[in-house]
Amino acid sequence: MNDNKNNLEDVNILPIDEELDKEALAAQQAQEDLEDELGLKIKLSSRRDERHLAFYLLYAIDRSDYELDLPDAIDDFEEAFECTIPRLSFPVLIVKGVVEQREQFDQQLLPHLKNWRLERIGCCTKLILHMALWELQQPKSIPSIVINEAIELAKEFAEKDAYKFINGILDEMTKKKTEDTTNEVADDENKQ
Repeated sequence: MNDNKNNLEDVNILPIDEELDKEALAAQQAQEDLEDELGLKIKLSSRRDERHLAFYLLYAIDRSDYELDLPDAIDDFEEAFECTIPRLSFPVLIVKGVVEQREQFDQQLLPHLKNWRLERIGCCTKLILHMALWELQQPKSIPSIVINEAIELAKEFAEKDAYKFINGILDEMTKKKTEDTTNEVADDENKQ
């Protein structure tokens, strides 16, 4: 009976399926070998994963009232999670930018906080907004992707409905920036 069962399972597997499975397994093994060689235990396989790491680092720094500096936060994270974080990686650039510009980002947020005070915004919500504002000022950033990623971070880390608040604020700020840019271009064309 066992032999028949094995034969029935094999009937549904084509030779190409076996080859594709072998290739996929070999690629996965090569990736794992590289991560082991580099000492990585944490996987940063997408920008979303990198944003999560940036959020964790920012949260640690924020909770220390910015007394913990970025290199120490990275060292603590690497030690705790047995990983290596390249010092010029995307997550580190986000954290560095947010830490350096957090007061400017707060000022940018103020005009968009209808019936809210900055102090009322939760820690995680504010950090996510700051991260998004940093990303939005980068050349080649795509606002719809940045906003979507901020919403996803908020759903995972912020207060229950904070993602709606974040979406509204970032959408309004992006539209305002687009209007301002359009007006500047029109003014430049009128001057010529």
